[in-house]
Amino acid sequence: MTSISVPKIVSGGSFLLENAAPEDIFTPEDFSEEQQEIARATAEFAERSIMPRISEIEAKDFAVTRELLLEAGQLGLLAVDIPEGYGGLALDKVTSALVADRIAVCASFSVSISAHTGIGTLPVIWYGTSAQKEKYLPKLASGEWIAAYALSESSSGSDAMNIRAQARLSPDGRQYMLNGEKMWISNAGFADLFIVFAKIDGEQFSAFLVDRNTPGLTIGAEEHKLGIRGSSTCPLVLSDCAIPVENLLGEAGKGHHIAFNILNVGRYKLGAAAVGGARHTLRNTIRYGKQRMAFGKPITSFGLVHEKIARAAADIFAGEALVYRVVGAIDAALSALPADAPAADVQKRIEEYAVECSIVKVWCSEMLERGVDSCVQIYGGYGYVEEYPAERAYRDARINRIFEGTNEINRLIITGFLLRRAMQGRLPLLPAIGKVMDEVMAGPAARSEATGPLAAEKALVAAAKKLGLFCSGAASQKYPTNLQDQQEIMGALADMLVEILLMESAVLRAEKFGSRSQIAISLAQLSAARSFRIIEDSAERILAAVAEGDMLRTQMTIFRRLAKHDPVNTVAIGRAVAEEMIAAERYTL
Repeated sequence: MTSISVPKIVSGGSFLLENAAPEDIFTPEDFSEEQQEIARATAEFAERSIMPRISEIEAKDFAVTRELLLEAGQLGLLAVDIPEGYGGLALDKVTSALVADRIAVCASFSVSISAHTGIGTLPVIWYGTSAQKEKYLPKLASGEWIAAYALSESSSGSDAMNIRAQARLSPDGRQYMLNGEKMWISNAGFADLFIVFAKIDGEQFSAFLVDRNTPGLTIGAEEHKLGIRGSSTCPLVLSDCAIPVENLLGEAGKGHHIAFNILNVGRYKLGAAAVGGARHTLRNTIRYGKQRMAFGKPITSFGLVHEKIARAAADIFAGEALVYRVVGAIDAALSALPADAPAADVQKRIEEYAVECSIVKVWCSEMLERGVDSCVQIYGGYGYVEEYPAERAYRDARINRIFEGTNEINRLIITGFLLRRAMQGRLPLLPAIGKVMDEVMAGPAARSEATGPLAAEKALVAAAKKLGLFCSGAASQKYPTNLQDQQEIMGALADMLVEILLMESAVLRAEKFGSRSQIAISLAQLSAARSFRIIEDSAERILAAVAEGDMLRTQMTIFRRLAKHDPVNTVAIGRAVAEEMIAAERYTL
């Protein structure tokens, strides 16, 4: 592989406007020795300790889950994000994502550990007082205590600010009295600490640290879920739940900062876990497919099975490129801060990449669903049987499109945040749209002169960015003041942005291998071909929604000019990819 370098610091959303080089982004080929070692240790823990106990985990034997979380704590896997002064390791975000990735062999346990280390622990790290950190973080780092995050209510899922739980200061000013109900709280059945959100006097959205044994806190019965059945999900009932005033987390009325800033981290970690789950699923798929005989030979010898395996492998390759590009960019931005930078500065650097975090969440959650669907198909009838892993993987994957903000909400964030940054002058999107509009009205431009084995894919990336800008311009002209109300168009624009970042990431990653890895080139070609088809479809939907008659015909002429390309032979490429994966019985990169 070519030599690697630290990725440059880039602005959030700039991927649509700027052309990146391979050395500008972080990919799995750039993992340090320490990161690789932690990834290996996590994978070994998952194989050695988690997989043999999946049946117990799925049966809701939470003593087993606690035992495994304690073992993870002993290995340092719960302490990656925690400062050293409080028993943590204070490692980078790529390492944190790697742990989420490599531990994802059992979705139920993955949810338990991610809820603890992410939304359960990060609020204390970022917003806790020194006394709060000293009290809780060492226990959370070791696994002695497990944390949970209590935001959702029956009437406020995606609309988080609409919570009804209330907090009132006692007459003596020494306690807050919490009343209300929380729903769908991960880890609730065995958590020791809850991050609970409530409105002080029904107005100030705030967060509180609530210990499990606090009088007035009742843990409801376990929910019986479609998937992730081995994770704990319970409601909480707060009935005059009295907590000391020093357990207010952060500032009164500023709880929304905690709620929303934590979600960006949760989104990229969910994406990493989805990639890990897809990698594990592909291994199971291939191993079973090689054993399943049809017409006298294993079904992995058939072309349509090759196609499924190749598509899954290309998705994993691109997903890895996407996740670690985004998290690497966050680490690069954080590296410019002093070691003692206040939490607010850290959060601001992460929030810079809110669009990218939502892209990771949306694409990876939907990618995993494609992978588990193919797994069930290749298992055939046994894919519907509980004793086989395909059935559980299929059920478990569905929640990812709801967790960390639904994919619908995240699609609106992707487009809405990008447009908002442009209107605030923080991203030169409007000049870029104007430049493309001028270019397309001037007539056909010269084709890309990119060279090398990925020349066609690099030309597709360039064309995709122009299409994204062109469609954004067309939509903005039609709805100059209320585009945010046109959710179908906003969603289609988001689909374009998702695939643009994905395909560029996959192509740049493959370029890092150079001509020495044909498999990386092939995976990038398969991924780019699929992405561009989605971009074309989304562009057609947008243009048909914002124009009609002669204007639509003109815009479609421009669209066809920008989208013109020669297709690659995905059949032949897919066969070669599938054969390598089948021979190795796993994803090979």
